[in-house]
Amino acid sequence: MTTLTHRARRTEVGKNSEKKVESEEDTNQDRSPDNEDSGDSKDIRLTLMEEVLLLGLKDKEGYTSFWNDCISSGLRGGILIELAMRGRIYLEPPTMRKKRLLDRKVLLRSDSPTGDVLLDETLKHIKATEPTETVQTWIELLTGETWNPFKLQYQLRNVRERIAKNLVEKGILTTEKQNFLLFDMTTHPVTNTTEKQRLVKKLQDSVLERWVNDPQRMDKRTLALLVLAHSSDVLENVFSSLTDDKYDMAMNRAKDLVELDPEVEGTKHSATEMIWAVLAAFNKS
Repeated sequence: MTTLTHRARRTEVGKNSEKKVESEEDTNQDRSPDNEDSGDSKDIRLTLMEEVLLLGLKDKEGYTSFWNDCISSGLRGGILIELAMRGRIYLEPPTMRKKRLLDRKVLLRSDSPTGDVLLDETLKHIKATEPTETVQTWIELLTGETWNPFKLQYQLRNVRERIAKNLVEKGILTTEKQNFLLFDMTTHPVTNTTEKQRLVKKLQDSVLERWVNDPQRMDKRTLALLVLAHSSDVLENVFSSLTDDKYDMAMNRAKDLVELDPEVEGTKHSATEMIWAVLAAFNKS
């Protein structure tokens, strides 16, 4: 899995922000996905998957780094967290035999449609699967990384392209065709740089000006996005516009955050277990 490293390059990035949505799992009451932060009502509502892809895209080129082999699984992890935060799925309660996050199965709480095709497709798979599967297994199945031919049906195909089209519909990306010597490739350059800049600025502030040094006090969607950005190997894109001293501080704090023990953090009061379960799955990969 990807690791946080010292600064190796500087690339152009911006910032964006999305409405805060908090939800809690298992014994905690799930909050409505419409419970949004009233601080900026003009923000465009993005899913965690859309935010991760937006952070990974090169603004002008409109594609992710060819060397990034982590973003595919990172997007699938984002799907699970998004579904949990919308109150559709949760982890089975811990027992004496199944205390660890990675041992507990993903259970269906509600099969009501979310309005997002990828989320609803995943929800349909989870509902139809018997016996139930763990978070790590679901990430592998949704990515297609399974040797079981009977479970290839669970693979989500063309995920990046489908997420990019959602961002095109929301006016953040556009669609172009670029020629790469032997083939043409559809790309999605960023057109609404303001939204991306808001997103980047929000993540930068979360580990700098608004750093609380306690994940339980962080906004749940911001925490989830930091975990997913790290797991998708796009976190350096978020901090690359900072000065060297702030870059080092941001990377070190982010590193401290993702190196916390998910098993410990997941048991704390008001913790969103799915975030920590996804992080635990990526740490084991």
